[in-house]
Amino acid sequence: MTVLQVADLSFGYGADKLFQGITFSLEHGQRAALVAPNGAGKSTLLRLVARELTPDTGSVVIRKGIRVAYFRQSHELQAEGTVLDAFLSGFAEVLELRHALTAAQHAAASGSEADLDRLSDLTDRYHIAGGDDLERRVEIIAAHLGFTPADMDRPVASLSGGERGRLQLGVVLAIEPDLLLLDEPTNHLDIETITWLEKHLAGLGGALLCVSHDRAFLDAVCPNTMELGHRSFRVYPLKYSDYAVAREEDLARERELAERQEAFVAKTEDFIRRNIAGQKTKQAQSRRKMLEKLETIDRPEDVWATAEKVRFRFAPAPRSGDIVLDARGLGAARGGRTLFSGVELLIRRGDRVGIVGPNGTGKSTLLKLLAGAGAPEDAGDVRRGTNLCQGYFDQHLGSLDPARTAVEEIRSVRADMNVDATRQYLSRFRFYGDDALRKVQGFSGGERSRLALGKLLLEPRNLLFLDEPTNHLDIPAAEILEEALTGFEGTVLLVSHDRRFLEQVTTRIVAVREGHVDVYPGGFRDYRDNLEKLAAEAAAREAEEREAERARGAASGRARGAASGRGAPEPRDERRGAAADAADAADAANRSAKPARAVRRSGATMPPPADDAGAGDAAARRRAFESDKATARATERKRKRIKELEAEIAAGESQLEEMREQLKKDPGGDWAKLAEAARKEQALAKRVDAAMTEWMALSEELGASATAGGEA
Repeated sequence: MTVLQVADLSFGYGADKLFQGITFSLEHGQRAALVAPNGAGKSTLLRLVARELTPDTGSVVIRKGIRVAYFRQSHELQAEGTVLDAFLSGFAEVLELRHALTAAQHAAASGSEADLDRLSDLTDRYHIAGGDDLERRVEIIAAHLGFTPADMDRPVASLSGGERGRLQLGVVLAIEPDLLLLDEPTNHLDIETITWLEKHLAGLGGALLCVSHDRAFLDAVCPNTMELGHRSFRVYPLKYSDYAVAREEDLARERELAERQEAFVAKTEDFIRRNIAGQKTKQAQSRRKMLEKLETIDRPEDVWATAEKVRFRFAPAPRSGDIVLDARGLGAARGGRTLFSGVELLIRRGDRVGIVGPNGTGKSTLLKLLAGAGAPEDAGDVRRGTNLCQGYFDQHLGSLDPARTAVEEIRSVRADMNVDATRQYLSRFRFYGDDALRKVQGFSGGERSRLALGKLLLEPRNLLFLDEPTNHLDIPAAEILEEALTGFEGTVLLVSHDRRFLEQVTTRIVAVREGHVDVYPGGFRDYRDNLEKLAAEAAAREAEEREAERARGAASGRARGAASGRGAPEPRDERRGAAADAADAADAANRSAKPARAVRRSGATMPPPADDAGAGDAAARRRAFESDKATARATERKRKRIKELEAEIAAGESQLEEMREQLKKDPGGDWAKLAEAARKEQALAKRVDAAMTEWMALSEELGASATAGGEA
């Protein structure tokens, strides 16, 4: 079912077109990433889809009855009242009933029969409207986004910018929309929350269109990638990492076609010039007519080419001593809460240390202490090595003066640079033309980050402290910064939630969590693998404990039956099978996982009592039998689909080989036919890639099912 249809969309400001000819659609359950450099119009396109802007041409059609939710990067949260009210703001009826129920509870304190009857009536209506289930779902989402039960009664006006962003994300997730638009959802989220969000989005049934600079997040969430350009729009049925490879292959092939046509046109025009008035006049005239009818193959648009021109170069700096920092007994507390204490850390020259942990645990505080910028009441001592030239990048970009221009910011550090030299330096950070003369207050987040990094790199540094340096950088800028830091000969300490950035840069990890600071040798990948291993071991121990508890309960039940004189326990009904056992275990887990929450229910909303134990057993066996049948049917459908995909992939690869051999041949001047053949080859290649992706996913599912069945 098509949820969204965008056709021939264009938008611009005045005569300048931001993009044009955008056409795509989203099916129910389809998840797609929208990628492009900063300033290409990704947020604008989302606003057009959300119908907050009117396109210059084209149309946006959303299927009737579809619920749409839009998470804005600017965090323009309009909700008032408490945090819980904001979470429920997408459910007007439930929110109104909840307020009425609260008022009725206060009124019922009088003890009058009318007030008690009204309270009972509103309680029943609230249950029937699904208010309890909705509150439980909201509480789970809120907890994962860092809101405690006490926070639910806080006024929205009291929240910080990061908290408002997380609240707005929770509001759109609580709605469970049919079409979800996300604009940089991972900003202000820690790694644990991003991991939860990935799993949550994977479980949603609706369509998703997501803008993000977090490459690991895009790979985990979006199996489709859409590239937005000024005059092009590319769609790939691939995750971001695979798209980045495929687009380079496509661009190389399209450039070659364009160059071959240009060479053919140049050769033909030369023939026309030499023979238009000679003996081969008719041939020259014929070729001129052919050129007039020829459909020109334009050189492909490389949307990342300009973005990749940013250059982060470190000025040569003197060599520091082998021991850079020796921290002993570091401790800090904020708001009456101890963040960490007794931290011992030795930093050597060449270390690239990543500081990770949940939000609010003190990562930035620890970085400031190590940089010598801690508060007077902080504990511990940091001994500094010799010959250090340090620089500090603040995630809040406090080093920038909003009233200054970019040129003035650079010259505040290097007054010896004239305006021309400063503008030339700024061009290394993608500030071209009059951009260098604009005031900082008008800059986007990405522009401010690039300017702050430009200031940091003006002077020689051999020790860098970086607090969320990639927060507002687009993907090419983050990758170039990764490369620069990897080749940096000094020492780096950084705080980041960008997992791909941490994987590429860090050589050691410092994890801050719940008042403890742990140091892990090896980079972020080693740290993550270690955490996954520990989590798997903990899950295995928990499963063993549940199985042992179940066995003890069964043995106790048999003993009680024997002691009561009912004879031997009834033998286990083997027809129930593993599926029924799994259903029983799931029911038990669900019962134990439910929060201990007293909910007053009227007699009308209580579930009817079971008739007898025998009826319950029969119903359980029937459910197990139906579950087994459904599982078998689903498995058979997957096997059949895998065979179909294997045949489709084999035929497609064979056809692709033939088409690519044809493309290598001289077109004989028929460039229109060659361009059409190239388009068909690209379309077939994408279909084969999509079939391969589906085949791999189904094969993994069948393998996992077989493993689970064997264990059962």
